[in-house]
This record gives sequence, structure tokens and C-alpha cells, in this order.
Amino acid sequence: MNEQELQQILEEGEGQKIEFKESLASLDKELVAFANASGGRILVGITDGRKIKGAKISNRLKSQVQDAANSCDPKIEIEMESFEDVLIIVVKEGVDKPYKCGSGFYRRVGPNSQKLSRNEIIEFLKDEEKIRFDDLRNSQFVYDEHFDSKKLDRFLRLAGISKVMDDQSILLNLGAAERLEDGRIIVNNTGILFFSRNLDYIYPHAAVTCALFQGTDKFTVLDRRDFNEDLMSNIDGAMNFLKRYIAVRYEMTGEARRREVPELPYDALREAIINAVAHRDYFQRGANVMVEVYDDRIEICNPGGLPKGLTPEEFGKRSVLRNPKIAGMLHRADYIEKMGTGVRKMQRLMSEAGLAPLEFAFTSFFTVTFRKAAANSEESSEITSEKFARNFGIKFGLKGDRLSRAVRILEILSGRERLIISQVAESFEVGERAITRDIKFLKDHGLVVFIGSPKTGWYVITENGMKLITNLNEGAEK
Repeated sequence: MNEQELQQILEEGEGQKIEFKESLASLDKELVAFANASGGRILVGITDGRKIKGAKISNRLKSQVQDAANSCDPKIEIEMESFEDVLIIVVKEGVDKPYKCGSGFYRRVGPNSQKLSRNEIIEFLKDEEKIRFDDLRNSQFVYDEHFDSKKLDRFLRLAGISKVMDDQSILLNLGAAERLEDGRIIVNNTGILFFSRNLDYIYPHAAVTCALFQGTDKFTVLDRRDFNEDLMSNIDGAMNFLKRYIAVRYEMTGEARRREVPELPYDALREAIINAVAHRDYFQRGANVMVEVYDDRIEICNPGGLPKGLTPEEFGKRSVLRNPKIAGMLHRADYIEKMGTGVRKMQRLMSEAGLAPLEFAFTSFFTVTFRKAAANSEESSEITSEKFARNFGIKFGLKGDRLSRAVRILEILSGRERLIISQVAESFEVGERAITRDIKFLKDHGLVVFIGSPKTGWYVITENGMKLITNLNEGAEK
């Protein structure tokens, strides 16, 4: 420190990183406050009124300061330097929070060192991830009433574990239960999330909520499902929901079976859902994992941003587990292949599919966005060209407005847009019944098909339809 820096500190006064002290009284309180926050400096020999009173700096004084740091639990790492008659104690942010002194737990908040109440200590421990949700117990869960042995049997089959012991012994070995001093077995939250008969009764916020929206915003919900049986069933349910609403094209491989190509890779979506379930903050009870399907994208979001100790720059390169027992159970059941490789795997799958890289957002929520492929404008213009329309009309005996409407329907579907009958009817100034007849004509000729449920499904072009479009486009170019 030099004279200029000291004068600047005196002008600015005490703050989040600076504390003035005339003596060493209550020094341990200030030490733990800075260690529990982001660190700071304590200037001994300066009054609260920013006047330099000075301190008699000696080895004895420095020894007293070190003793105060060592008496904290755990010990606090400090450095000391001096300038003229001012002793500067540099306190680094603690790596083993929380720190405690003889009078309790403190944390630096602005220019003050505030003592933490019981509830504040609990929240502090949660924030620092010293308390892990998957380790805790819940008194609502009564083993004889709420444990589902069939779910355990399913897990063992997936994990390739032989059932040679009783259920409680297996739970202990899996880390899904603990033995109390009186010999009783109590299931922890990991066991509850995987093996509860009615998870919605114990933890309703553990649900995965899936929603299909019309268009590109959240204005109109076309379909919604909430899955909350157990963590693995929730993942499977969410994937089945997505498969209902992801467009699929087919490629002929020369083999007996054709190749199914979804517009977004299933494995990447599944990995994202598993990550959301495994790494969400289960202490946040007001929000679920969300899987949202829009016309142009799919967003998968979970409560809790990046885990403590993981920076945005390190994301995808290093693995930090918020719920290690939950992740371990999913790994045993072969839901997670290898810790820390999921992000790279998803990006690789998107790249191999010729799609845009995934987008990640880190706030108090973690969101991954899958962008769908944009419609090919050149193909669409070819489909609506006069040559294509003429060839299509000749092949199917259509002409006039009926030909124009059929071609327009194919144009919409070939661009992977959702067909809205009322809009097509309005653009041609006809009734919806006429458009419905046109669609039936295309269905009868095997060019389009309806998929999904009657209320929320949609039309897509069939493999034969795509072949026809290709052939007529090529024919139109000759």
C-alpha cells in the first residue's frame, strides 16, 4: 500500500471490502465476516471517523492477529502488511465456508458485519452447498406406507444388479437409506425420489412439466403434461411427450428398414432432460423442470443455475455435481454414460445433424435451447413454381383453385410449418370444409398423414410425399 491508495480508501470509507478498527477488539468477528463473504481488508489504527490514530505495530500485535485467525473454526487464512502506523490485515474469501468465531456466524454485508440467525445460517449452508438435498431425510416418508419395491426391482434390472439381499439392505448399499443408532432404517431423499410410491405426495415440485405451445411464444398452450412418478419415469415420460411433437423424416438406406431422422436428435434431448433432473436445485420448491416445445425451438429449463464452484467459462469442460447421489443412481441405471461429458455429447449430436449449436443461459435457472432447422426457402419456392404446379396438376387431375390450394398445403408442410386450416381457408376466401376436403385428397393419395392425438396432433408430409416433391421438382427442371 502507498500513500495515494490509503488516502483513497479513507475518502471512500468502510464498505463491502474495507473495515476500519482502532484496536483488535472483536477482530475475530470481522475475520469470519470477510471469510464468509468475498474477502476484504481490515485496517487497524484507523477510527470509524476515518482518522489515522495509528497502532503500535510489533511482533506481539501480529501474533495476536494470527491467534485470532487461528481461533476461528475453521482457521482463516490471512496476510499482513503495514504502512506507516497502520496494520493491514488481508482476509481471503474462505474455501471451507461457513466460518465461525466465539460469538457466532457473521457475514459481510456492505459496511457491516452481520450476525446470521438460525434460518440465515441454514440458507447460507444451502447457498454454499454444504447441505445436499439428496442426503437429507423427510419425516413425511414412512417406509411401510410409501416405499415401492417394484420401482426398486426395475432400478436393479436397469443397473444389472442381482437381488440377493432384502430391500432395506440394498437401499443401504445404494446410499439411498441410512441406519439410525437404534438400528432402524430410514430412507433419504435420494431413495424417496427414486422409490416413492407416490412422489407427488412427498415432493410435488420434483415433477417434470412438458408443454406444447402454438407459435414461438407462451401465449397459447396446445398440450401439457406433468410427470411425477419417480425420477426415471419422469425422464421417460418427458421424452415420450417430445417424440409426439417432433417432426420426423425418413431416409431410404437400401436396407429393409428405412432410417428415421427426427428434426432434433433424440439422444441430445434426452441428455438435456436427464441433466435437468439430476442437477436441479431441489431446495427450490416453487418451480419444476420445464420442457417447452415451440414451432422454432425446444427449451429445457431447471431451477438452480450453475452449481457452486463452476464458472460459465468452465461449463462443459469440468463437472461439478449438485446432487452427487442422484447423479450416481442415474449412472448406475445407465441413464448417464459418463460424468462431465453430457454437454460435449449434445453439441456433437447437434453438429452431426447439421443444426445450430445449443444455447445455454445461466441465471437462478439453467436453460438449454435447441433450435430447429429453418425452412428451406429455395425448396418452398420450387414447390410453388408454375412448373411444379403444372406437373402436380397433370399427375392428379387437378386445376384452378383446387390445385392452388393443394400446392399451398404442401408448401406449408414441406417448410415444417404447422398447418392451420382456418388461415389457409381465409387466404383462399373459402370455407374450412373445402380445405379439409383438399387435405383428405392428399391423405388418400398417401402424401400427408395426421400424427398425434385428435386435439393436439398435426399433419406432416409422408415419405412418399417427399419423394413425389423431389421427383416433380427434378422433372420440372428438365
